[in-house]
Amino acid sequence: MSVADYEVDYSEVAGKKAECIDGCGMCCLCQPEVLPQERQFFRKNHPECLVRSRGPDQYFALALKKGRGSCVFLNECRRCQIYDHRTTYCKQFPYHLYVSDHVKVELDMSCRGLWTGKGVDALSEAKQMVAAADDRLKQAVKEASAVYREFYENARAAGVMADSSMLRMTVSEHLSDFTDLGFISKILSMAEVEAQVSISGAKRGEKYDLKDLNDAARETALESLSTDDPLSMPVYSAEDLSWNVFTVDKNKVEWMTVGDDGEFHHKGFADADEIEIKPLNDEGSKVLAEYLGILNGRDSFLGSVYYLIDANGYEDDLSNAYYGSLATAVLDIMWRAALLDRFFGTGFGARGIKEAIIFYDMDRLDAPAIGAFV
Repeated sequence: MSVADYEVDYSEVAGKKAECIDGCGMCCLCQPEVLPQERQFFRKNHPECLVRSRGPDQYFALALKKGRGSCVFLNECRRCQIYDHRTTYCKQFPYHLYVSDHVKVELDMSCRGLWTGKGVDALSEAKQMVAAADDRLKQAVKEASAVYREFYENARAAGVMADSSMLRMTVSEHLSDFTDLGFISKILSMAEVEAQVSISGAKRGEKYDLKDLNDAARETALESLSTDDPLSMPVYSAEDLSWNVFTVDKNKVEWMTVGDDGEFHHKGFADADEIEIKPLNDEGSKVLAEYLGILNGRDSFLGSVYYLIDANGYEDDLSNAYYGSLATAVLDIMWRAALLDRFFGTGFGARGIKEAIIFYDMDRLDAPAIGAFV
């Protein structure tokens, strides 16, 4: 099987540019797997830097500073010391190759180099990535296709399957509505009580209880922030390129920066209850709607919805799970915008929502899905 033997969707990268911003190093906080053909170089030249990853599915990876900071090969100027020998996954960032019964190339919007409008043509670079990954992709497509077939069979047998293309089309016609708190509140309510959600049942400007939405947004965001594992902490690469992490303990949010030496440095505290979402202005709504258009087109997002349906025993109709997941993502982004505004004063306009998306998207791409990233 070659690239021509399986479908590759490049729609997310078409027309985009990507650049590597000097001094950023955000991608170097991700511990990359070292593929079999790459291990000999490290065993010969840097054996102490080749380690086993944590978790049940262990693999060979590059060591991190203090076991939790950036890659050990990132120097004090945030330049890679082994650039010509960096791993496949280092080269691949910010492109993500998601595999279902085909391949979808997705972009990690936590990378600031995707927001500048400068750099190389993302489509051309993505095609090079796919060609280089052909051997891995052909096996992954075979395995993931079987998983997807099993999901479709189970969902149809349970009577919860819907036409995903129609759901996506409907969402694409209501992207701006999904930035309205009243609309979001109604969608979430219907997803809980109705057997099958019809998006026509929600309107912009619906009455809503801000406290209830705040509670839901805070619960969603804190769940994603609550971890004792430094490697799993969501990272926000700020406008000054500092690396920032937030942890939660007994409803208290602690803000820390990750130093270039791998140490964590305390910066401040905030009570989670005092961080509140707010309605967006027109500019903020526009930025959020554009991002929701990206999410709506991602196969990994749909795959994560399928994962939730499977995990919940096929009790929820796909329409409920899909619309509900998108509404929940909006609340997560808006609460993160409120968190960043608390510490950085970024607001709830275009700037604030852009920063919240930068904080959110890497975690979004890490969400469990029934397919696989290769």
